[in-house]
Amino acid sequence: MRYLWLIAFVAGQASAQAVDVSPRIGLIEVFGAHKVPAQKIRTALAAKPGEPLPPAEAAEDRINKLSGVLASRLEAVCCVGGGKMILYVGVEEREAPHVELHPAPTGDIKLPAELYDNYLSLLESVEASIRGRNADEDLTNGYSLMADPYAREAQRNFIPAVEKNLPLLDQVARQSSDPEQRAAAAYLLQYGPRGPRMSKTITDALQYAVRDQEDIVRRNAMRALRAVYVGAKLHPDQEIAVEPTWFVEMLNSVVWSDRRSAAQELVSITEDRKPETLELIRERALPAIVEMARWQNLDHALPAFILAGRVAGFEEQEIKDAWVKEDRESILSEVTGKKGRRKGK
Repeated sequence: MRYLWLIAFVAGQASAQAVDVSPRIGLIEVFGAHKVPAQKIRTALAAKPGEPLPPAEAAEDRINKLSGVLASRLEAVCCVGGGKMILYVGVEEREAPHVELHPAPTGDIKLPAELYDNYLSLLESVEASIRGRNADEDLTNGYSLMADPYAREAQRNFIPAVEKNLPLLDQVARQSSDPEQRAAAAYLLQYGPRGPRMSKTITDALQYAVRDQEDIVRRNAMRALRAVYVGAKLHPDQEIAVEPTWFVEMLNSVVWSDRRSAAQELVSITEDRKPETLELIRERALPAIVEMARWQNLDHALPAFILAGRVAGFEEQEIKDAWVKEDRESILSEVTGKKGRRKGK
């Protein structure tokens, strides 16, 4: 039996583990269902709050048999009251926006053993820092530096190693048949040297990895791109351009963690409120950000709510005030029109 139980975010990736005893469901959120009634999906899910998490594959098979459903994906995320899980049920309907992923690569290329082992050691350090509530990170240099001193030292050591192996990391991210190797490469690429040619290698490889077949690779790529973007914004001399296109497309993913990561990164990217980026979100992912902004878990809903407010043309303080007042609909009712009331003002 397969259970998707996301128990911790480690270096930007959520760990999915098979467990013998299933945790309990605290909350069920269905997303992506605009034509298929949500109640039909919940009936096919055959699980309710308070019950154990269902075996994911069997539940997805039942949902996929519903008329109008092309694909589904279950993801359980910690936690709501009493340590119960939030079960996200993603649905892709026929004729809905579809995220095109790259075919699974077949190459046997790998990272140097020492570099890969150091990456695995970093994951252990980050996991320990999360448990110790010391998981803050600094992205101002264009790469992650954790507050935890052991993790931070390990990350600093990546800089010369990645510079030495940058072409190889590019190849591994694109060609390795091992998703763990691709995930490592996607994470490590953010530590590459800056400069017109090398920066383009980094951003091109990461934006390619955003469309990888595997969730873990996409998450690491999106987190790494966020760091690269933050650094580039603070250091224009790096001459780095991060395109928003695939982040916007991922807002339509059937996978909860894709949507979550994409929304978080787009909050950073849209701080400058470039009209073309906001219009792209409106054109390609408006229904997605509206339904995400209505999620019951406030932490999960906030990034999409901010995006919705920016698309509608609200000022940052207005978005903040509406959120604090628990008046999400004052923003969402505006963005769901053909034009935001405040667009252009």
